[in-house]
Amino acid sequence: MYTVAVKREFIAQHFMIGGDWGAENLKHSHPYQVELCLEGEELDEHGFLVDIMDIERHLDALVAHYRDQTLNDLPEFSGLNPSLEHFSRILCMALDKRIQAPNLCALAVRLWENESAWAGYRCQRRSGS
Repeated sequence: MYTVAVKREFIAQHFMIGGDWGAENLKHSHPYQVELCLEGEELDEHGFLVDIMDIERHLDALVAHYRDQTLNDLPEFSGLNPSLEHFSRILCMALDKRIQAPNLCALAVRLWENESAWAGYRCQRRSGS
């Protein structure tokens, strides 16, 4: 199984809802780092799983959407606590829709909110893109 990955950093804000998490209930920023890993068993005719420039283009566009935003205000977080877990799933599913490559078996997102805490989500593809 081949794997290729790309990382990006961005800052966004959120506040937790539905519980008493002290300072986390107040609006605050995180220096997020997102890593997108793509997996597949076959390379294309050029020897790529997916062209890294294509991956970067899609990831950069998605990161630009979230950069400097308050997650709670975005429609994709409507009714959700903007947790690291929800955010990693939202990112993974959005990238799964954007990246079209018939040889991909899975996409996985690992999202850090600081140097020691991360959550991840994996989108399994049944038969490529």
